Amino acid sequence: MRSVIRSPFFRRVFIAVVVTVLVLAAAAASYISRTQAAPQQPIPFPHALMVQAGVQCTFCHTTATESPSPGMPSVEKCMGCHKMIATTQPAIIQLAAYWQNKQPIQWARIYQLPRFVQFPHDVHVNAGLNCERCHGDVGHMTVTHQVNNMNMGWCLACHEQQPNAKQLMDCVICHH
Repeated sequence: MRSVIRSPFFRRVFIAVVVTVLVLAAAAASYISRTQAAPQQPIPFPHALMVQAGVQCTFCHTTATESPSPGMPSVEKCMGCHKMIATTQPAIIQLAAYWQNKQPIQWARIYQLPRFVQFPHDVHVNAGLNCERCHGDVGHMTVTHQVNNMNMGWCLACHEQQPNAKQLMDCVICHH
């Protein structure tokens, strides 16, 4: 047995296995960090300041209670307040430039679901689930980032806790 362990062939195989495991671990770590990293936004948006000022999620995300999409606030919506509030702040100056140029802000999506999955915000919000349940405590984030890996297992774990769990386990609830 000792001679097998000392053989050059065994050493090469052992080194190849170790290198393969390390490469796979590095690839997995890289993938996880990329999926959880916050994307670069065109304007830094301080959710924490908005929450401290008493602004509710649905003030900006106006369609969250009536549509599958929560909606992103228009530049007009933002400027409704920021024509008078914090007008000298660098981010508000950037915002005003979008307004003056009549350009929408191209926000980077933070959560991406596959095309074959539907997540109706209105159903979830109107059922009493708060935004933090899925999105985390955005009101205390300096940079908004993905908190939960919204995969099928994560969704099913939540559905299993609901009073109508049996109904929510039907595939067509989320898949179309």
